[in-house]
Amino acid sequence: MISIASWNINSVRLRMPIVADFLKQEAPDILCLQEIKCQEHQFPFKAFEELGYNHFAIHGQKGYHGVATVSRIPIVPFSKHDWQDNGEARHVGVIVPGAGGDMVLENVYVPAGGDEPDREVNPKFGQKLDFLERMTRWAEKIDRPTMIVGDFNIAPLESDVWSHKQLLKVVSHTPIEVETLQRFKDAHGWTDIGREFIRDPERYYSWWSYRSKDWKVNDRGRRLDHMWASPELAKQASGHRILEAARDWEKPSDHIPLITEFAL
Repeated sequence: MISIASWNINSVRLRMPIVADFLKQEAPDILCLQEIKCQEHQFPFKAFEELGYNHFAIHGQKGYHGVATVSRIPIVPFSKHDWQDNGEARHVGVIVPGAGGDMVLENVYVPAGGDEPDREVNPKFGQKLDFLERMTRWAEKIDRPTMIVGDFNIAPLESDVWSHKQLLKVVSHTPIEVETLQRFKDAHGWTDIGREFIRDPERYYSWWSYRSKDWKVNDRGRRLDHMWASPELAKQASGHRILEAARDWEKPSDHIPLITEFAL
């Protein structure tokens, strides 16, 4: 059995206390963090080591973005793709030795894409679509059991958002983003593990805006975070859950953790 968690933490140094609480409570074998917002030398290694997480793969940058994979079982740093094509730290890949004959675990933070879903007036939206196209070209060549997790910044299904109708023109749920993400999914035949266990049309959100005064009452959530696996690897997934309570912790991230277990 191996458990893997993914969480856009929105500053790992600021939120290390709730990360520690999460690791004590849920004890995943591996935790993939997005938006760590620090350089590698600033990463709180000691705090993780005190919790038994002694293996690291970090791809950070000053003040923005950044991803980190921390583990209490051995991992081997494997790759750092620049799918943004501008040097931003948005991906880190590791090999998990012995997990069903070695598994590749990819940790990604897809750009949010700005506010206007039009690449002509909003270059950030075009960058997001291009990022996903580069991921798609990469996915076509995958030749080993792989899992990709992280903040995809797209809620593809109608049941992934609080109002499909009201969000159709809002970045993260526009038809062009959903179609682009579907091409990425088809390129490797990925299985959306979250939706294997929390079936559409059941409500499933992983993000609630800080702008909402009472996120629980309004419940205007979106499923922006995902855990996808190669078809054969996905068949070995034995459980998947989300920790919605984490959105209510002290100084919370606007995202919550996702956890998948494999019977490897």
